[in-house]
Amino acid sequence: MPPGQRAPVPALERLATYHRHLLDLEQESVVTISSAEMETHTGIPAAQFRKDLSYFGDFGTPGVGYVVTELRAAIDRILHVHEEQCLLLVGAGNLGAALVGYPGLMEQKFRLVAVFDNNYAKIGRQLWNLEIYDVARLKEINSVLQARIGVIAVPRQAAQEAANALVDAGVNALLNFAPATLRVPSHVMVRNVSFVQELAVLSYHVASVASVEQPSDR
Repeated sequence: MPPGQRAPVPALERLATYHRHLLDLEQESVVTISSAEMETHTGIPAAQFRKDLSYFGDFGTPGVGYVVTELRAAIDRILHVHEEQCLLLVGAGNLGAALVGYPGLMEQKFRLVAVFDNNYAKIGRQLWNLEIYDVARLKEINSVLQARIGVIAVPRQAAQEAANALVDAGVNALLNFAPATLRVPSHVMVRNVSFVQELAVLSYHVASVASVEQPSDR
Protein backbone atom coordinates (compact mmCIF):
# COMPACT_ATOMS: atom_id res chain seq x y z
CA MET A 1 0.00 0.00 0.00
CA PRO A 2 1.19 3.61 -0.55
CA PRO A 3 2.89 5.16 2.51
CA GLY A 4 0.36 6.59 4.95
CA GLN A 5 -2.59 4.80 3.35
CA ARG A 6 -4.53 2.35 5.48
CA ALA A 7 -6.87 -0.43 4.50
CA PRO A 8 -10.48 0.16 5.60
CA VAL A 9 -11.38 -1.47 8.90
CA PRO A 10 -14.05 -3.75 7.33
CA ALA A 11 -11.34 -5.17 5.06
CA LEU A 12 -9.18 -5.94 8.09
CA GLU A 13 -12.14 -7.62 9.77
CA ARG A 14 -12.61 -9.80 6.71
CA LEU A 15 -8.87 -10.58 6.62
CA ALA A 16 -9.21 -11.95 10.15
CA THR A 17 -12.08 -14.13 8.91
CA TYR A 18 -9.99 -15.41 5.98
CA HIS A 19 -7.12 -16.10 8.37
CA ARG A 20 -9.29 -18.24 10.63
CA HIS A 21 -10.56 -20.33 7.73
CA LEU A 22 -7.08 -20.70 6.24
CA LEU A 23 -5.86 -22.10 9.55
CA ASP A 24 -8.66 -24.67 9.42
CA LEU A 25 -7.78 -25.55 5.83
CA GLU A 26 -4.12 -26.02 6.79
CA GLN A 27 -5.15 -28.46 9.50
CA GLU A 28 -7.17 -30.34 6.89
CA SER A 29 -4.05 -30.47 4.61
CA VAL A 30 -5.75 -28.44 1.86
CA VAL A 31 -3.02 -27.17 -0.49
CA THR A 32 -4.75 -24.55 -2.64
CA ILE A 33 -8.03 -22.67 -2.63
CA SER A 34 -9.81 -20.45 -5.15
CA SER A 35 -11.66 -17.23 -4.42
CA ALA A 36 -14.92 -19.04 -5.25
CA GLU A 37 -14.11 -21.74 -2.71
CA MET A 38 -13.26 -19.08 -0.13
CA GLU A 39 -16.71 -17.58 -0.77
CA THR A 40 -18.23 -20.98 -0.01
CA HIS A 41 -16.26 -21.22 3.25
CA THR A 42 -16.82 -17.68 4.51
CA GLY A 43 -19.95 -16.37 2.77
CA ILE A 44 -17.92 -13.35 1.60
CA PRO A 45 -18.20 -12.78 -2.18
CA ALA A 46 -15.20 -13.89 -4.22
CA ALA A 47 -14.83 -10.41 -5.75
CA GLN A 48 -14.71 -8.88 -2.27
CA PHE A 49 -12.08 -11.42 -1.20
CA ARG A 50 -9.87 -10.47 -4.16
CA LYS A 51 -10.39 -6.75 -3.52
CA ASP A 52 -9.47 -7.09 0.16
CA LEU A 53 -6.20 -8.82 -0.77
CA SER A 54 -5.44 -6.20 -3.42
CA TYR A 55 -4.92 -3.57 -0.70
CA PHE A 56 -1.76 -5.41 0.26
CA GLY A 57 -0.32 -6.76 -2.99
CA ASP A 58 -0.72 -9.49 -5.58
CA PHE A 59 -1.61 -12.95 -4.34
CA GLY A 60 -2.54 -16.17 -6.06
CA THR A 61 -1.90 -17.63 -9.50
CA PRO A 62 -4.47 -17.64 -12.34
CA GLY A 63 -5.79 -21.13 -12.90
CA VAL A 64 -4.27 -22.36 -9.65
CA GLY A 65 -5.70 -20.13 -6.95
CA TYR A 66 -4.02 -19.41 -3.64
CA VAL A 67 -1.55 -21.62 -1.81
CA VAL A 68 -3.15 -21.96 1.60
CA THR A 69 0.05 -21.90 3.69
CA GLU A 70 1.49 -18.95 1.75
CA LEU A 71 -1.68 -16.87 1.94
CA ARG A 72 -2.11 -17.61 5.66
CA ALA A 73 1.51 -16.55 6.26
CA ALA A 74 0.98 -13.36 4.24
CA ILE A 75 -2.10 -12.44 6.28
CA ASP A 76 -0.12 -13.25 9.43
CA ARG A 77 2.34 -10.53 8.45
CA ILE A 78 -0.35 -8.06 7.37
CA LEU A 79 -2.17 -8.38 10.70
CA HIS A 80 1.12 -8.72 12.63
CA VAL A 81 -0.03 -11.95 14.22
CA HIS A 82 3.15 -13.71 13.14
CA GLU A 83 4.76 -12.23 16.24
CA GLU A 84 3.59 -12.28 19.83
CA GLN A 85 1.34 -9.42 20.90
CA CYS A 86 1.23 -8.57 24.59
CA LEU A 87 -2.06 -7.54 26.19
CA LEU A 88 -2.96 -5.73 29.39
CA LEU A 89 -6.27 -6.54 31.07
CA VAL A 90 -8.17 -4.15 33.34
CA GLY A 91 -10.88 -5.97 35.25
CA ALA A 92 -10.36 -9.16 37.24
CA GLY A 93 -14.00 -10.18 37.55
CA ASN A 94 -15.74 -13.17 35.98
CA LEU A 95 -15.20 -11.98 32.41
CA GLY A 96 -11.58 -11.07 33.07
CA ALA A 97 -10.94 -14.49 34.60
CA ALA A 98 -12.47 -16.17 31.54
CA LEU A 99 -10.25 -14.13 29.22
CA VAL A 100 -7.08 -14.97 31.16
CA GLY A 101 -7.95 -18.65 31.04
CA TYR A 102 -8.93 -18.68 27.35
CA PRO A 103 -6.39 -20.88 25.49
CA GLY A 104 -7.29 -19.42 22.10
CA LEU A 105 -5.35 -16.25 22.88
CA MET A 106 -2.00 -17.99 23.11
CA GLU A 107 -2.82 -20.15 20.10
CA GLN A 108 -3.08 -16.94 18.06
CA LYS A 109 0.03 -15.38 19.69
CA PHE A 110 -1.84 -12.96 21.94
CA ARG A 111 -0.44 -13.11 25.46
CA LEU A 112 -1.99 -11.48 28.52
CA VAL A 113 0.99 -10.23 30.47
CA ALA A 114 -0.65 -8.30 33.32
CA VAL A 115 -4.03 -7.95 35.03
CA PHE A 116 -5.19 -4.87 36.93
CA ASP A 117 -8.11 -4.06 39.22
CA ASN A 118 -9.06 -1.43 41.80
CA ASN A 119 -10.64 -3.91 44.24
CA TYR A 120 -8.28 -4.26 47.19
CA ALA A 121 -9.76 -7.68 47.96
CA LYS A 122 -8.40 -8.91 44.61
CA ILE A 123 -5.10 -7.03 44.37
CA GLY A 124 -2.15 -9.30 45.10
CA ARG A 125 -4.09 -12.49 44.40
CA GLN A 126 -3.44 -14.85 41.50
CA LEU A 127 -5.73 -15.02 38.48
CA TRP A 128 -4.70 -18.24 36.79
CA ASN A 129 -0.94 -17.67 36.44
CA LEU A 130 -0.97 -13.89 36.76
CA GLU A 131 -0.86 -11.64 39.81
CA ILE A 132 -3.57 -9.00 39.99
CA TYR A 133 -2.00 -5.53 40.27
CA ASP A 134 -3.45 -2.27 41.53
CA VAL A 135 -4.64 -0.31 38.47
CA ALA A 136 -2.79 2.69 39.94
CA ARG A 137 0.44 0.87 38.98
CA LEU A 138 -0.54 0.36 35.36
CA LYS A 139 1.78 2.99 33.88
CA GLU A 140 4.69 1.91 36.06
CA ILE A 141 4.35 -1.76 35.15
CA ASN A 142 3.78 -1.16 31.46
CA SER A 143 6.91 0.98 31.28
CA VAL A 144 8.66 -2.40 31.55
CA LEU A 145 6.21 -4.62 29.63
CA GLN A 146 5.66 -2.18 26.74
CA ALA A 147 2.28 -3.69 25.79
CA ARG A 148 0.32 -1.71 23.21
CA ILE A 149 -3.08 -3.44 23.39
CA GLY A 150 -5.42 -3.13 26.35
CA VAL A 151 -8.55 -5.11 27.19
CA ILE A 152 -11.28 -3.48 29.29
CA ALA A 153 -13.53 -5.85 31.22
CA VAL A 154 -15.00 -3.57 33.90
CA PRO A 155 -18.49 -2.24 34.67
CA ARG A 156 -19.78 0.60 32.50
CA GLN A 157 -19.13 3.31 35.07
CA ALA A 158 -15.45 2.37 35.36
CA ALA A 159 -14.74 1.96 31.63
CA GLN A 160 -13.61 5.52 30.83
CA GLU A 161 -11.26 5.61 33.80
CA ALA A 162 -9.77 2.28 32.71
CA ALA A 163 -9.34 3.58 29.16
CA ASN A 164 -7.64 6.73 30.42
CA ALA A 165 -5.20 4.69 32.51
CA LEU A 166 -4.36 2.40 29.60
CA VAL A 167 -3.80 5.26 27.16
CA ASP A 168 -1.67 7.09 29.73
CA ALA A 169 0.42 3.92 30.03
CA GLY A 170 1.19 3.90 26.30
CA VAL A 171 -1.55 1.64 24.97
CA ASN A 172 -2.89 2.67 21.56
CA ALA A 173 -5.46 -0.06 20.88
CA LEU A 174 -8.36 -1.04 23.13
CA LEU A 175 -10.74 -3.99 23.14
CA ASN A 176 -13.71 -2.77 25.16
CA PHE A 177 -16.20 -5.23 26.68
CA ALA A 178 -17.91 -2.54 28.78
CA PRO A 179 -21.26 -1.16 27.54
CA ALA A 180 -19.86 2.37 27.32
CA THR A 181 -18.74 4.79 24.62
CA LEU A 182 -15.11 5.66 25.26
CA ARG A 183 -13.49 9.03 24.58
CA VAL A 184 -9.91 8.49 23.49
CA PRO A 185 -7.26 10.39 21.48
CA SER A 186 -7.41 10.09 17.69
CA HIS A 187 -4.38 7.78 17.53
CA VAL A 188 -6.10 5.16 19.73
CA MET A 189 -8.30 2.53 18.09
CA VAL A 190 -11.24 1.12 20.06
CA ARG A 191 -13.05 -2.10 19.21
CA ASN A 192 -16.26 -2.61 21.17
CA VAL A 193 -17.59 -6.06 22.02
CA SER A 194 -21.21 -6.05 23.20
CA PHE A 195 -22.82 -9.38 24.01
CA VAL A 196 -26.14 -7.69 24.76
CA GLN A 197 -26.13 -5.81 21.45
CA GLU A 198 -25.47 -9.01 19.52
CA LEU A 199 -28.16 -10.85 21.47
CA ALA A 200 -30.63 -8.04 20.68
CA VAL A 201 -29.96 -8.52 16.96
CA LEU A 202 -30.47 -12.27 17.34
CA SER A 203 -33.66 -11.65 19.31
CA TYR A 204 -35.02 -9.57 16.43
CA HIS A 205 -34.10 -12.34 13.98
CA VAL A 206 -35.81 -15.02 16.08
CA ALA A 207 -38.97 -12.91 16.34
CA SER A 208 -38.94 -12.25 12.58
CA VAL A 209 -38.60 -15.93 11.77
CA ALA A 210 -41.35 -16.82 14.23
CA SER A 211 -43.75 -14.31 12.62
CA VAL A 212 -43.09 -15.82 9.18
CA GLU A 213 -43.50 -19.41 10.39
CA GLN A 214 -46.70 -18.77 12.34
CA PRO A 215 -49.69 -20.31 10.52
CA SER A 216 -52.24 -17.92 9.07
CA ASP A 217 -55.75 -17.89 10.60
CA ARG A 218 -57.28 -17.61 7.15
